Amino acid sequence: MAKKDKNNMGKTKRSTDDLIDGAIAQQNDWLENRREYTRGFLKALDTFAKPSNKKENVSDATEQKNTRKEKNRRILKAYWFPITCALIVVLIAIWVMFIRGTTEPRVVVVPAIPEPVVQKVEEIKTPEFDIVRIEKDGGIVIAGRWLPHQNISIVSNGKVIATERTDWRGEFVYAPATAWKAGNYTIALLGTDPEVKSADKVFVYISEAGAKSSLSLLMTKDGSTVLQSPVVLQDGDLRVSKIDYLDNGRLVVTGDALPRLRVSMAMNGKYLGFARVSDHKHFGLGADIDELEPGKEYNLAVRLHDGDGKTVSAVMHRFVMPEMTGDDDTYYTVRRGDCLWVIARNFLRRGLLFSIIAERNNITDPDLIFPKQELQIPTDAK
Repeated sequence: MAKKDKNNMGKTKRSTDDLIDGAIAQQNDWLENRREYTRGFLKALDTFAKPSNKKENVSDATEQKNTRKEKNRRILKAYWFPITCALIVVLIAIWVMFIRGTTEPRVVVVPAIPEPVVQKVEEIKTPEFDIVRIEKDGGIVIAGRWLPHQNISIVSNGKVIATERTDWRGEFVYAPATAWKAGNYTIALLGTDPEVKSADKVFVYISEAGAKSSLSLLMTKDGSTVLQSPVVLQDGDLRVSKIDYLDNGRLVVTGDALPRLRVSMAMNGKYLGFARVSDHKHFGLGADIDELEPGKEYNLAVRLHDGDGKTVSAVMHRFVMPEMTGDDDTYYTVRRGDCLWVIARNFLRRGLLFSIIAERNNITDPDLIFPKQELQIPTDAK
């Protein structure tokens, strides 16, 4: 029994050692596994860490590449013009050497340059008047045109008084140094080579009162046109050239005065209105008035005012409205060269009464009458 127990006890001791050895072996295996796992993990970590370094290297390379591109861009920006010129030169050289040499030569047609055109002066068949003006000192200025570089004579009342030479434009001017005497003149033009007479004539009336009361009238086959009208009334810087009483009961006054001042008009003390003088010194003033009674005397006052409204010049015109009965009226047939002013002076002794003849014959433009036109002239007009 005791022996059996002893053997059993020995067996138990060996089993414990085996257990301990097994446990130690398992622990070693576990540690080895841990080591292997740790090695694998560390290896994995190392493998994972390597791509990170590669990305950093790629980033550095990209940055360097961008730096180089920026540098190249700056160089191009700084030197783009010479580079472009060089490229153009190279392309032209290539075109000349290789492309142009292989093509057939082209014929370039250059448009013909026209010959310089010398502007020709328009040829005038007959001499013509441009200006006929009576000066303040009684002198006269006559200007006109005809063929270039030709002699042209001025004919007054049928006699040649001067000969002038036209310039390259065909223009001439005649201004005698001696003033003409007061009177009537009919002026024509005569071309000497070839001998050609002007189609029109100019009637000139030079008044003893000077240029302000003188008249020049262009006479054509279609009628007459006033070139210079006489001044009816004058006081200093105020000049009245025409006074018209129209059929519609309107009184019209025209004349010259200092520019931009005011001109007023009154009839028998009744104020009729005012007008401004233009920058060219002309004014026209009209007003509707009551019908003027034949045989009654009227006083017309035209005044020039300064900037403060004070009167600086004034003209007074006193007249009697003529009676037009028709019983004693005279009839006159207009001839070539006539004008209402001359007709009124011949029949009524006053050229200023031409507006009465115009009113009686319903003539809207007193400066235009026609040959063979029959006029009724009130001989009782004063």
